[in-house]
Amino acid sequence: METTLNNTNIQLTQGAITEINRLMQNNTTEHKNLRIGVKGGGCSGLTYIMEFDAMQADDEMIEIGEINLIMKPAHAIYLGGMEIDFSTGLDNRGFTFKNPNASSTCGCGTSFAV
Repeated sequence: METTLNNTNIQLTQGAITEINRLMQNNTTEHKNLRIGVKGGGCSGLTYIMEFDAMQADDEMIEIGEINLIMKPAHAIYLGGMEIDFSTGLDNRGFTFKNPNASSTCGCGTSFAV
């Protein structure tokens, strides 16, 4: 399913949507928005953020089914065109990020460089 957040063409696969909906049902916090973004750190320089959070005044939001996806507009330069998937295989279980802006990624796939 392709969606647009601040014209960034962020994509969530059906596997990611299914897992996010499952996590939302088990979420005991008051926050029902899923924040995506980046922060400094990790072995490649930037690490992905993906957490339930409250919407802030400078956030942008889109709705994907029952999912409210929020992001700081400044993070669009790092995440534009990214696809978020969820894998359930034996050798790779969890969210994966296919980011066309990443010049390199670490072995675990959660940090990247631009």
